[in-house]
Amino acid sequence: MILVTGTTGFVGSKLMKICKDVVAAPSLRNASLDHIKRIVSESGADTIVNTAAISDIGECQKNPESSYIANVQLPVFLAKACEGRKLICFSSDQVYGGLEDNGPYTEENVNPANIYAKYKLEMEQRVLDICPDAVMLRAEWMYDYYVKKSNYYMNIVNAKDAVAFSSRQYRGITYVKEVAENMENVISLPGGIYNFGSETTKSMYEITSQFIEELGLEIRLEDAPARHNLWMDCSKAKRYGVIFSDVSKALMKCAKDNGFEIKNNSGKG
Repeated sequence: MILVTGTTGFVGSKLMKICKDVVAAPSLRNASLDHIKRIVSESGADTIVNTAAISDIGECQKNPESSYIANVQLPVFLAKACEGRKLICFSSDQVYGGLEDNGPYTEENVNPANIYAKYKLEMEQRVLDICPDAVMLRAEWMYDYYVKKSNYYMNIVNAKDAVAFSSRQYRGITYVKEVAENMENVISLPGGIYNFGSETTKSMYEITSQFIEELGLEIRLEDAPARHNLWMDCSKAKRYGVIFSDVSKALMKCAKDNGFEIKNNSGKG
């Protein structure tokens, strides 16, 4: 049995739809350690997947105390409550945002450049100090057809005139359905930190250009100013069977799953 936190959110709601033997945790907002211990104990779960977070970078900058409670304190409480259960926590590719080299990045070198990323890194370290068998997933920007939260897929298919992405930024983006489909293998991962998501050798501009063409969308693509790469090497997780489609193929899979008529399928990977 898997206890999932944050089930009203983007990732948590998808896990509840796709994964087997899942149970939703109640809201843990401002929950005490004793309260969380009771929830975990009564859940009957042998695995905890924590997706609860404040992930808006701007909101974290404006309200660091609330961000700390959600992004550090809550996972630490779950680690103290897990008592031999498998604990999986979602971290972020943002921990690479301050690195000077261009990537792709492996798990060893990090340099967070904002409060959200700093708190995610602190979370990883503190949880693993308590539970060395816990799994930290450095997740990419995730997407799907989802009206409650802005994401790459929605930004493209709902664009009215133009979109802008940089030809000098490389980063992975991940179909959230594939995140859920990988959970069984994630649960089997040895404790530690893993880059988690789809890989690519294309810039965000190239990815978007191909996607627009294959969907036959009549929107203009502009080349945005350069942004820091968030480009991960996910080979560590791959060695344990955690496999994602590459970015371009996963985008087409998402479009087809959501009933999009593919007008210009070039078959490119």
